[in-house]
Amino acid sequence: LQVDLWQPSSPFYIAEGTVTDVRVPRNTSRSLLPYLQQENIQYTVLISDLQKATENQTGWRSRRNRRSLSEYNYEAYHSLEEIQDWMHHLNETHSDLVHMFSVGKSYEGRPLFVLKLGKRSRPYKKAVWMDCGIHAREWIGPAFCQWFVKEALQTYQTDPAMRKMLTQLYFYVMPVFNVDGYRFSWTNDRFWRKTRSKNMRFPCHGVDANRNWKVKWCDEGASFHPCDDTYCGPFPESEPEVKAVAHFLRKHRKQIKAYLSFHAYAQMLLYPYSYKYATIPNFSCVELAAYNAVNALQSAYGVRYRYGPASSTLYVSSGSSMDWAYKNGIPYAFAFELRDTGHFGFLLPETLIKPTCTETMLAVKNITLHLLKKCH
Repeated sequence: LQVDLWQPSSPFYIAEGTVTDVRVPRNTSRSLLPYLQQENIQYTVLISDLQKATENQTGWRSRRNRRSLSEYNYEAYHSLEEIQDWMHHLNETHSDLVHMFSVGKSYEGRPLFVLKLGKRSRPYKKAVWMDCGIHAREWIGPAFCQWFVKEALQTYQTDPAMRKMLTQLYFYVMPVFNVDGYRFSWTNDRFWRKTRSKNMRFPCHGVDANRNWKVKWCDEGASFHPCDDTYCGPFPESEPEVKAVAHFLRKHRKQIKAYLSFHAYAQMLLYPYSYKYATIPNFSCVELAAYNAVNALQSAYGVRYRYGPASSTLYVSSGSSMDWAYKNGIPYAFAFELRDTGHFGFLLPETLIKPTCTETMLAVKNITLHLLKKCH
């Protein structure tokens, strides 16, 4: 039976007692459910008509949201074109705090845009890197990156904490890392995960951009098979998107003190290592930052996040951006797994964008202010 694993991302992670979320084609469910009953495997149907749920999210509503940029709707999901127009617009209208640039081009030739946020107050400032949308179908990621930028610009004048952040630091924000995949998730397959590079020997497209980094590449938790969702690629940094960001981070590694990557879904705040069970040297600082961030997040709506090293909290995976960032000298490297825990999965409704982003914002501010306090 061909099923699409939503959680965990690979069959490799499934052991006795693992809760697994799978997407099943309509014709397959007729044979799968009796099989599960026969094997005494408990199951619940989380979304009974995924087709309908998907159409509700991407159909007529998105057109309603295409208003002028001055009333850009941050409580809606936006296509790649809309997000890039929005970035251009901010670059023009907020030139005091925003500078847009490109770190390279995607496999299909799209620019890889990043917003540099912050007051140009002194020649050298520490920086925080944030990326969203490494995995195409995790739409809440790019929604959060846009929310973060909006909050920064809207509250800079009134919120002393935000003022401090933008005065003392730069934020490099990349709202859509996997631009080709994200666009494909809007046009062709809502649940596409990987990049869109072509493979010479196989008919399958794409590489898992979070298994393509040069850190214990293609070891545990990654697949050598091009058709798998966790395919690590033919070699490290084979994907132009990964190569471009890695190059930028390497070039600015002395300046960048935190790396934050936003994924979905699981409600977790993860830190290194992902590729092995081992304690990082600056564990106590990072652990404290995570503990405080998760508490700050929970204070908004009571949503609980688990936190800890990625390997033991989620699962072991090699070649991840977070491990790579940490290994390359960025002391605070975190991966957020945003809402929810499977009820909506990748189809988090637009009504939940605001609460999700509001609580995540508290965590990000908390981590950033922790960074400025100097814990080593």
